[in-house]
Amino acid sequence: MTGWLGKIEMLAIGIIAFAFVVGLILTLADRAPKTGREKWQLAAFLGPGLVLLAFGLIYPAIRTLYLSFFDADGAKAVGIDNYTWIFTQPDLQLVLRNTAIWVVVGPLVVVAGGLVFAVLVDNKRGEKLSQSLIFIPMAISGVAASIIWRFVYAYVEPSSPQIGLLNQIVIWLGITPPDGGWLPNDPSNTFLMIIIFIWGQVGFTMVLLSAAIKSIPGDMIEAAKLDGTNTWQMFWRITVPSVRPALITTYMVVLIGTLKAFDIVYTTTNGNFNTSVLAYQMYFESFVGLDSGHGASLAVFLFILVVPAVIFQVRQMRQQREIV
Repeated sequence: MTGWLGKIEMLAIGIIAFAFVVGLILTLADRAPKTGREKWQLAAFLGPGLVLLAFGLIYPAIRTLYLSFFDADGAKAVGIDNYTWIFTQPDLQLVLRNTAIWVVVGPLVVVAGGLVFAVLVDNKRGEKLSQSLIFIPMAISGVAASIIWRFVYAYVEPSSPQIGLLNQIVIWLGITPPDGGWLPNDPSNTFLMIIIFIWGQVGFTMVLLSAAIKSIPGDMIEAAKLDGTNTWQMFWRITVPSVRPALITTYMVVLIGTLKAFDIVYTTTNGNFNTSVLAYQMYFESFVGLDSGHGASLAVFLFILVVPAVIFQVRQMRQQREIV
């Protein structure tokens, strides 16, 4: 207890000292000569943020990259052995397979579902209520959603009273549930966890795409109706092309989210039953297996996978600004 109090006191002293330094810098910048006051003020406002960014993001990133070339204890250099391990170990190949399934299925279904819901409720009676009901899962944390769905997937012998919704529905349909339950079965358990992700994210994409649909010019819609465009043609020739930038942005955001999927896997199966993904495996190697080399290499590899999505998203945003 005393040790924790000492750490809290040190943290409080550090925060107070940092705030004092920031205040001192701002005061000196305000009293600087008029000719260079703007530069001093700019440095005073950006300086603390850059310092925090360096210690909280840049240094850990460099440290992680450094550790990825060392062994479990960070004492002996092993070159690229940790990265070779990612692609040669059977367990890691399974992790890569699961991650690929998440990346392919998750964003596609989430964005498609969000677009369908946005189109169906657009300018309909009770639109706000419908959007609120669909958006509610987004307000639930991934851990809470996973706990809810664990009850949905709960398995009890068919002859006993059921507590799992999925089990009960299957029994009502006259189908025998899988032996041992739903979550232990590979690879269907990965898709069952992706359903949790879809349930939580589809409301987010619906709200974004609904706003994009409402920004479609009314005269364009009226002209299409006068030309005899039916509902299907209106969707593919007017709605989808008009909301394409929003679709791309939403897809990339959800894609990055699937690459970072951790809480659902951790809460639902704890990575067992061949359900581990890159984000969970990185945590497992670093904090459970205490292997800093493998954990760091997985973190770097995950970062490499995310970077192209971020770059593509930034380019799309720049193109949209140039068009505007």
